[in-house]
Amino acid sequence: MNQRSLAYEEQVVGGVRHCRMRREGDPEPVCALEVVSFRQRFGAVAVEAEGIGGVETRLDCRREGYMRRLLGAAVEGMRGRVAVGFVSEAIEGAYEQRGFVTALGDGELVVPVRAVERAGVDAGGGLVRAGTPGDLPEVVRIFNAAHARRPWSRVREADWDRRVPQGMWKPGSELLVLEDAAGVVAGYALLRGRSFGDSVRTLVVHEMGAREAAGARRLLAELAARCWELRASSFTVREPADSLVGRIVRGWGCAYRQRFPVGGGMMARILRREALVAELEPELARRAGGYLYGASAVGELARGELVADDGTLVRMLLGHWSVADAVVSGRLEVPERYEGLLERWFPGGGTPGLELPHAHVLDRY
Repeated sequence: MNQRSLAYEEQVVGGVRHCRMRREGDPEPVCALEVVSFRQRFGAVAVEAEGIGGVETRLDCRREGYMRRLLGAAVEGMRGRVAVGFVSEAIEGAYEQRGFVTALGDGELVVPVRAVERAGVDAGGGLVRAGTPGDLPEVVRIFNAAHARRPWSRVREADWDRRVPQGMWKPGSELLVLEDAAGVVAGYALLRGRSFGDSVRTLVVHEMGAREAAGARRLLAELAARCWELRASSFTVREPADSLVGRIVRGWGCAYRQRFPVGGGMMARILRREALVAELEPELARRAGGYLYGASAVGELARGELVADDGTLVRMLLGHWSVADAVVSGRLEVPERYEGLLERWFPGGGTPGLELPHAHVLDRY
């Protein structure tokens, strides 16, 4: 490593914390990353969290350990502000040494046009039109209501707008909304748009939701009609299998594809265990569903006496692992007196006690 001294700096711009490492005598930072703040759900309870993204190292400064030192400084700063941290779309092997663990299996629904036709979905039942910025507050309300108990889901504020701008050679986001008879937004779909000269015949829906099943079916019929125009036989919806849309299309025989990466991808790390457990105590009580347990159990969990490994705990809290998954992995031994309780606290996602974890594309960073 170059022996010139390094200086760490942070600057907050537009709600994003820009972290950089500078080398003495060098006007340009050798590496940089961004830390973003948000509220992340672990079920019915959301906590304040921060996530790392936008990581880059100058080409002439790579393989000298600068990024390792920058990550260390940034994570220590995060620890002083929040109890849990995340990384979006991490490169495998880059963050594991900093205590982050992969904690999400990415999934998507594949909907053949023929399946929509066989279901006999009525193309009427509301007006589907191009969305406008004025529709976004209703879109946010539909999203927050649909995913109010979903781990990995972000709490969206009223002014949320993470749509991708359209570029000449870069596809942006296209918003479709469904209006009911009263002119109220009853559903929406956010599509990956098409760039100039794009000849690829695919249709990808980054997310969609509706207040009622009839509205979701109406939007699915509209998407199927668009596929016919593209001469595409199917379209992809990046929603979880147990969402409203997922339940509908699985009833039509459509597939849900999920991949569980060994490393990298969407990662998480507990920064202050006792603080995180305290914030999530109401969620643990909800998951217990009336099962009686003493306050000592929460204390033992917070102190690491029930689950010693932080990586195992955050995976179970987020529903990526169930307690049975942790036991099979060799990371956990369950005390006999707590078998029933831990099965309720950590049932794994996609079960009656906890929805399937899902991080929507437009909330990634």
